[in-house]
Amino acid sequence: MSLLPNLIFAIILFSGLAFFVRNISKLKRNIYLGKDVDTSGDTNLRWINMVKISLGQGKMVRRPIAGILHIIVYLGFVIINIEVLEIVIDGLFGTHRIFSNIGPLYGFLIGTFEVLAALVFVAIVIFWFRRNIIKIQRFVKSEMKGWPKLDGNLILYFEIILMALFITMNATDTEFQLNNSGNIISQFFAPLFEGLNLNLIERTAWWMHIIGIIIFLNYLYYSKHLHILLAFPNTYYGSVKPKGQLDNIKAVTNEVKLMMDPDADPYAAVDEDTETQDKFGASDVQDLNWVHLLNAYTCTECGRCTSECPANQTGKKLSPRKIMMDTRDRLVEVGNNIDTNNGEFKADGKQLLGDYITNEELWACTSCNACVEACPISIDPLSIILEMRRYLVMEQSAAPVELNNMMSNIENNGAPWPYNQMDRLNWKNE
Repeated sequence: MSLLPNLIFAIILFSGLAFFVRNISKLKRNIYLGKDVDTSGDTNLRWINMVKISLGQGKMVRRPIAGILHIIVYLGFVIINIEVLEIVIDGLFGTHRIFSNIGPLYGFLIGTFEVLAALVFVAIVIFWFRRNIIKIQRFVKSEMKGWPKLDGNLILYFEIILMALFITMNATDTEFQLNNSGNIISQFFAPLFEGLNLNLIERTAWWMHIIGIIIFLNYLYYSKHLHILLAFPNTYYGSVKPKGQLDNIKAVTNEVKLMMDPDADPYAAVDEDTETQDKFGASDVQDLNWVHLLNAYTCTECGRCTSECPANQTGKKLSPRKIMMDTRDRLVEVGNNIDTNNGEFKADGKQLLGDYITNEELWACTSCNACVEACPISIDPLSIILEMRRYLVMEQSAAPVELNNMMSNIENNGAPWPYNQMDRLNWKNE
């Protein structure tokens, strides 16, 4: 038997895996361009969140139709690809359905895979109709035009083709059709291929199936479907604090404590160990922490956050989904800059604030946490918005007039209203 097919298979497989590892290395590097953040503590709660939200799809079913369809695709696609192990062994060693010798269990497994493949196919067709025919509102927002729309459809086409190839491979495998009880779905398609070169069709489907999976795996890096890989760490590192609890800036907190300490010497030399703050808030992706950047890469662009956002519902420009997409796009641009300049970032005259996200978008946010609550994989757009607002206020003094007036009143009058401190409780007498 010729070893050439096995050699070709090995070259394709290991080349695809090497390219995938390269992409994952770039992904990890880009994420760690962000500042360090303390994610220690609450380990048990974090594991529970990951199991419930990512593995168990706990928040997906809050919208039952999309949730159930997604679970079908998720479970089906993961379980069906268990068969990839058999394909890899067959391809490397020249065997054919090496696991078939386990007896009736093999037929049961393949039969289960075929039923799941059919369900996945149906679910994906429904998803396509929802996006392109019904045009559900959250899929036709301005940020979903161009590449995001094409990317979403490409993934659906990929999955349809892979499921069709799986069924075709089984339907044209004569030995499988004769000797297995697992042809639950493929038996209905087998008559379509009568009179044709079944061995050629089966081998073609087999090769296209594994090559398609390798292509799909490497396409993830360029696609919103990175959440297939990143949803697990993202839900683990997601915030476990009560919603609405904000992080204080340590440098500011320490300064306030110092001001309130009656025994503190205002002229004492600054302790070298005291944390310093070189920049307040964030104007670019490097100013955010690495969990923010992980969030950006994990975004599925499902639009649940935007559809729940009260600012967006009232016609404001703010779209939490766009905030995440813009953060990811800028991060990719920074990563490409580093690649082009031999591992060093060279200033390109751009930043996340202004070139991607406008002040108007940031100040439209009501800080209500609706977007955070809606996200099915624990992404937190609000935390990025607040970091950029901090930069506008503390670095550029660029808060809206109304907010500046309120802060001035608090500083001068001890209340947000423009009343004398002696008069600020007069409202209770009215």
